[in-house]
Amino acid sequence: MVVYSFHIFDRHTECVYSKSWLPPSAGSETAAPSTSSDDAKLLFGTVFSLRNMVRKLGGDDDAFISYRTAQYKLHFYETPANLRFVILTDTATLSMRNVLHQIYINLWVEYVVKNPLAPVEHKNGDGVKNELFELGLDQFIRGLMALVLPGSEQDDGFGMAARVRTRSPETSLTFGTFG
Repeated sequence: MVVYSFHIFDRHTECVYSKSWLPPSAGSETAAPSTSSDDAKLLFGTVFSLRNMVRKLGGDDDAFISYRTAQYKLHFYETPANLRFVILTDTATLSMRNVLHQIYINLWVEYVVKNPLAPVEHKNGDGVKNELFELGLDQFIRGLMALVLPGSEQDDGFGMAARVRTRSPETSLTFGTFG
């Protein structure tokens, strides 16, 4: 399994944390360079649009889980506090919804929420600057990348998983029903 990047967006749609594990490929250097901020905005716009589309198509009980293209798979988890956790992996990776939930519970809550010195709101683009969270996340993700998992699509344990195929065979959208 390969993890490309991880992002956390707050309820105000700001990217409060972003980390990449792999450098950009040599092919992307020929394109116009983009900043991390631009990438985060594009990523959030994609997630926001797909999440709204799934809710309109499936109702309030459905949730956006993942999106796959020929180059990557985007995994999404939204917390009760409207924090949005996004991780980009290779296409063969299984559902990472449980992994994102574990990052939220074991790292975010423990090291950021329970830290009395950490700000509650991250205004003006100020992101999370918590060394314990960053070290814990890095160790956790590197441990996941060392695992070899079978590459089949499976239910993530939260309910029935559904796949929506688009016209392009390289693109799919997965959402689940909570019941």
